[in-house]
This record gives sequence, structure tokens and C-alpha cells, in this order.
Amino acid sequence: MATQQKSLCPINLALEVLGDRWSLLIVRDMMFAGKRHFREFLQSEEGISSNILTERLNTLVEHGVLTKTDDPSHKQKAIYSLTPRGIDLLPVVTQLGIWGRKHRPATKQSAAPAAALEKGGLPLQKKMQAEMRKAHIAGRSA
Repeated sequence: MATQQKSLCPINLALEVLGDRWSLLIVRDMMFAGKRHFREFLQSEEGISSNILTERLNTLVEHGVLTKTDDPSHKQKAIYSLTPRGIDLLPVVTQLGIWGRKHRPATKQSAAPAAALEKGGLPLQKKMQAEMRKAHIAGRSA
């Protein structure tokens, strides 16, 4: 589903893929909650509807942020994985979390990952990205 870009500004191009309410929350759930299956995403507290989730997952796969493979343990399930492109979103998600923790009424529990990432800085982000590469990319052709 090729779409015409409104402009070739890099911020616009990123927002055309990620600039809705749900996409970065799906990526967040994969990065911090280990979610990989459709039903797991539906259980997020923000309450995404199944039709919107389907559309956002398809868009993220189409743009190379995620991959979708058949689940060998259940023929009707799929497993979603972050691609290197998706893993590269960790600094974006980190900065959004840090901003939200600072400027919005986040709970201490929900703000804990942002606080840890702010304190750990780039070394912690690099470590987390390496762990994500092992969990999401290792063992399959990227």
C-alpha cells in the first residue's frame, strides 16, 4: 500500500508511519512488556480496538518496523517482532517517556522505565537494543 508523501521532510516522513495514537504504544509494549501476539496488545490498558490494532500492525509491518511470522505453536496465531528499524525507535520512545514523566501526571510505577533509561543514559539504551536484537532478530533472516 504505497502512499504519496506530503513532503520529504524527515519528521513528516517519520510521522506518516508513527504519528498516530497507537503505533508507538505498540512498539512500547514490545520493548518494555515483551508483547508479541495480537491478543497481548489488545490487553494493554489504553484499550485499542481490534480493527485499529490490525490496521496499525499491518502498517508497521508494511513500513519495516515489525515483522509478522506464523507462530509454530499455534497455526492461527502470529508472532510480531521488532526489526532493526523498530529497535532504532528506542531513543524516541525513551525521550517521550522522559518528557511524559517530567510534564504529565505519570504514576511512579508507570514512569519507572523512563526514570531508569534517563539515569542509565546511552549505555543502557545500547544494552537494551542489543538484548532486543537477540530476542527479535537472532535466529531469523533480517
